[in-house]
Amino acid sequence: MRILVTGGAGFIGSNLVHYLLGTAGDELGVSVERVVNLDKLTYAGNPENLAALTGDPRHVFVQGDICDAGLLEKLYAEHDFDAVMHLAAESHVDRSIDAPEQFILTNFVGTFQMLHAARNHHNRRKEAGNSAEFRFLHVSTDEVYGSLSAEDPAFTETTPYAPNSP
Repeated sequence: MRILVTGGAGFIGSNLVHYLLGTAGDELGVSVERVVNLDKLTYAGNPENLAALTGDPRHVFVQGDICDAGLLEKLYAEHDFDAVMHLAAESHVDRSIDAPEQFILTNFVGTFQMLHAARNHHNRRKEAGNSAEFRFLHVSTDEVYGSLSAEDPAFTETTPYAPNSP
């Protein structure tokens, strides 16, 4: 399986990359051939999170922007992904207030570019007779569910959205 992970130098993303290249194959019953890790390395990305993967030929790190449609198309063409795990995002509320344009670019435009490239890739695979399944997983933040006090039950996937920040 060839997987594209965006935001893979951040805390959660880097742990996901380590998992995919570690025990995930055995636990999920799949063979992880390659993980392409696309990260812009902004304030949340830390290359040190990936230091243990240096020299692993299954890990390909690409410093780039999910808003770059040309880069996305190039990566899809070069690696023929079976799955995408999209974690790249601007997520700090204070930063969304101080610099909303970066949030709009990354979270809306960037995610649109990711979905557009994934749809193009999926259609090319179908046209080529490749019936293998293709998956796109968008990972978000729990902040979309609003605030949670210690007495409240935990959020679940069916919890209604109730964001309370801009």
